[in-house]
Amino acid sequence: MDLFAVAIGLAALGLLALLFAVRRLWQARFLVGGSAACLGLAAAAVAALLLAVASNLATYERLTHEQPVAELTFEALGPQRYRATLKRLPDGEVRSFLLAGDEWQLDARVLKWRGWANVLGLDARYRLERLGGRYRDIEQERSAPRTVLSLAEDPGLDLWTLSFEHPGWLPFVDAVYGSATYLPMADGADFRVTLGQSGLLARPSNAAAARAARSWD
Repeated sequence: MDLFAVAIGLAALGLLALLFAVRRLWQARFLVGGSAACLGLAAAAVAALLLAVASNLATYERLTHEQPVAELTFEALGPQRYRATLKRLPDGEVRSFLLAGDEWQLDARVLKWRGWANVLGLDARYRLERLGGRYRDIEQERSAPRTVLSLAEDPGLDLWTLSFEHPGWLPFVDAVYGSATYLPMADGADFRVTLGQSGLLARPSNAAAARAARSWD
């Protein structure tokens, strides 16, 4: 069921109740008019909350099984400097970033549901959060310039943060967790990233990426 449609239906119900309340108050039927006004305001408040929740969920993608979420390609620009091209899946949006380091790391947030949220047909959802560069050497990781770039828009009301900080407020949220995957960067390397119930998983897509992954051995 579409939360936007539910919210719009509740908003329409609230508007009708408020119009009915105005008419009854004009007729000096204060008890009936006051009750209708309370009903209309309550419906409008619930509609506003559902719209906020639906708007936040729109920043996440559906997760029903292990599925591809991104493709990454790297071009070496210098020592420990790379241009990373990220293609989001399934919408195909392409963005380029400059990363410093030896390895790349992709982070995501995941939301799962329970109870009536499942009855409403809400699938688990994910949102890619950020892409960053990592140094293999610990001392470099502590002192060298870092490159960490946001992939998510400002969500306003954020269900993930609310459920993490106040778990009792959102009983319909079953679990929230972060997931990350990282592999070496290399010139010409292509990687494909999938997300399943266990989290993010990156796999080499060409020979250059496979050689980079083997360099960890």
